[in-house]
Amino acid sequence: MPHRTDIFLQPLRLEGCEIQIESQWLSAQSRSEPSIDRRRPLIVFLHEGLGSLSQWKDFPQRLCEAAGCRGLLFSRPGYGHSTPRTEPWPQDYLQRQARGLLPAYFDALGLQCEPLFLFGHSDGASLALLFAAYFPARVRALVALAPHLFVEPTTITGLRAAKTAYEQEPSALKAALRRHHANTDSAFYGWNDAWLRPGFEGGWNIEADLKTLACPVLALQGVDDEYATLAQIEAIRRIHAPTRLVALPHCGHAPHKDQAETVIAQTLVLLQEIGA
Repeated sequence: MPHRTDIFLQPLRLEGCEIQIESQWLSAQSRSEPSIDRRRPLIVFLHEGLGSLSQWKDFPQRLCEAAGCRGLLFSRPGYGHSTPRTEPWPQDYLQRQARGLLPAYFDALGLQCEPLFLFGHSDGASLALLFAAYFPARVRALVALAPHLFVEPTTITGLRAAKTAYEQEPSALKAALRRHHANTDSAFYGWNDAWLRPGFEGGWNIEADLKTLACPVLALQGVDDEYATLAQIEAIRRIHAPTRLVALPHCGHAPHKDQAETVIAQTLVLLQEIGA
C-alpha cells in the first residue's frame, strides 16, 4: 500500500453539507509536476461496497506503473477516513452518487475537462457504469470488475452471510474492516442494510440507466464469484454491444486480488485499444 503521507482530505460541499473525502494521487507528488505525461489517461479507482482507499492495497500503484498512468484513489462518504454516513443509504444510492457525488468530487479536483479512465470493483463498477452513462463526455473508457446491474439470489445469500460474519463475536470480518475504516458500522451497515432492505431484491435494477453508455468497456468477473453470476457482465454486453467480456476461472468476487496479473494485462489491452 502507498505511504499514508500521500493521502489528503478533499473538502466537498454536497447536498448542502460540508464533507471530506479521503483521497490520494498516484504516480506523481502533485498535479502541477511538470514531468506528468497528460497524454496518458488518469485512472480513477472506485472501491467496492465494503472498500476504501486503503483496501485496494498496492494494486492501483502496480496498475499505474504498468500503464504509465497517473491514478486517483478515494474513499466515498461513509468509508475509510471520509466523513461517516449519517443516515441509511436510499435504494437508489448508487444512482444518486453517480449523478451527484462523483461529478462534484471530480470538479472539486479540477477534472472538469479531463476524460477519465474509470476502474471500478463491485459497487464501484456499478458506479463507473452509471457515471459513464450519465456523463458520456467525461469518460474515456472503463473497467468493471464484478459489477452489479440487478440483484440475484446468490447476491442476497452472500449479503446475509456477510451480516452473520460481521455480527458474530469475535468477528474476524469486523476486525479486518477496522484496519481500513474509521467507523466500521458506517461502512458495513450502509452497504448491507441497503441491499437487504425489503423490496430491494426485486426493485433495484440499473440496466435501463446504462442505455446511453458510449465508451469502450471491459467487464471482468470471476466464475466463482460468491455475490453474483456471469449474467451481470453478460447484461452489459446486451446493452452495450462493444463491451469486451472476460470470465476468469478459479476466481471469486475480487479479480484484482485473485488474478491481479491477468486484470492488469487485460486493462493494458483496453488502454492500447483506445490509443492511450
